[in-house]
Amino acid sequence: MAFFSDLLKAVAPVISRLTRPQKDGRQDARPGAGRPGSGTARPRRSTQPPSTQRPSTQRPSTAQPAGTGALPSPGHGGSDATVEVDPHRIGAVRMSYSPATDGAPDPGEIVWTWVPYEENDGRGKDRPVLVVAAETSGTVLAVQLTSKNHDGDSDFVPVGAGAWDGEHRPSWVAIDRVLRVHPAGMRREAAALPRAAYDRVAGALRERYGWR
Repeated sequence: MAFFSDLLKAVAPVISRLTRPQKDGRQDARPGAGRPGSGTARPRRSTQPPSTQRPSTQRPSTAQPAGTGALPSPGHGGSDATVEVDPHRIGAVRMSYSPATDGAPDPGEIVWTWVPYEENDGRGKDRPVLVVAAETSGTVLAVQLTSKNHDGDSDFVPVGAGAWDGEHRPSWVAIDRVLRVHPAGMRREAAALPRAAYDRVAGALRERYGWR
């Protein structure tokens, strides 16, 4: 019996070491043991909704809302387009001062219409013109106005200031270009030119083109 008692005393420390948990820093053989962060609490997922202020990755739309596009000026195109004509090839022209506030372009009136540039390349501008004569076809002949000073220029006749210019600046009529305007191609009546100013323009046109 003494032999067995001594044997148990000898193996007891060995059994104790084999059965207690490892604390000497050696890697545990269990799956996942020893991985970084093993055994620590996982960070909690945020319960806050994602931000609604993230910068958009989409390009801003360049489409215009329906109905916001600029409308073409009267006289800009189609059968009612205002065009430049050769004053030497339009036949006999009889001028008469006969303005009337009736919504139609009459000789002696200043109306607004689209006027092509001298280059005749499709470009132009909405501007006032003086109606100088009516044609049998229903169209009228007109010459354009400008507020740019042309004193001493034989291609321009001074007509003074009037209601056709919002700033009431002095105006000049260009007689080197003649325009054909359709009643449907004018935007509005602006004012009637005083008779004396119209007569100066008509006299310059008669002298230049042989009109009556």
